[in-house]
Amino acid sequence: MAQSVAPVVRPRSWLAGLACLVLFALAASALSCSSLVQWKVGQLARDNPKVLYRVETQAKAVALTIDDGPDAATTPEILRLLERHGAHATFFIITSWVPGHEELLRQMVAGGHELGNHMVRDEPSLKLPAAEFDRQLLESHAVLSRFAPMRWFRPGSGRYDDRMLTALEAHGYRCALGSVYPFDPQIRWSWFSRRFILSNVRPGSVIILHDWGSKGRRTAKTLSVVLPELTKRGYRVVTLTELESLKSPSSPEGSR
Repeated sequence: MAQSVAPVVRPRSWLAGLACLVLFALAASALSCSSLVQWKVGQLARDNPKVLYRVETQAKAVALTIDDGPDAATTPEILRLLERHGAHATFFIITSWVPGHEELLRQMVAGGHELGNHMVRDEPSLKLPAAEFDRQLLESHAVLSRFAPMRWFRPGSGRYDDRMLTALEAHGYRCALGSVYPFDPQIRWSWFSRRFILSNVRPGSVIILHDWGSKGRRTAKTLSVVLPELTKRGYRVVTLTELESLKSPSSPEGSR
């Protein structure tokens, strides 16, 4: 008599499929709640005036920020796209990746882009003890200040506390996060990043994308669509410093 054979369960394949379904559901949800996203960003900006999330401005301009470079394989293509579309960005640099890529930083500065401090390694800044945070901040500052004046800081993993903000202020930095973040390291679909950015962008928005490896390739693909569309809508794509200079006169001192 033939024996019944139980189906073979492959946990990894099943979990991967489930993860894709969850991500797809989250992506669909995020795309359908632009007003909620903007409300939450506004709340964060009001509660944390020392941190720049967006800028109150009547100008049709947005800041583009790109984290985690430089990468010899992906950064040059991003720079070419920015030049082609007359756009400028603030690049938040991880300084352990600078040796051997100094020319890329020089190209950024020569192209009218801005450098920001993203610490020494790709790790959550909030988990660093106070003394180590200060040490790494100064170490990364010493590297980056050889190429351009430093003003902006973005914490690894995007989390901060009052202790960090006090240290940043003491060293002449301001913390910058953003208002349009398509979670591109986690949601690895360029179509989602494109739609999320174009659905949520407003005058004064700060867009967050990432460089390095597959993240950089996705960012180049995303920008190849987003930049011409923003131009078509009448937006200028600028650095954080330029966007802040466009702040409305009636805006509170802490740009939001």
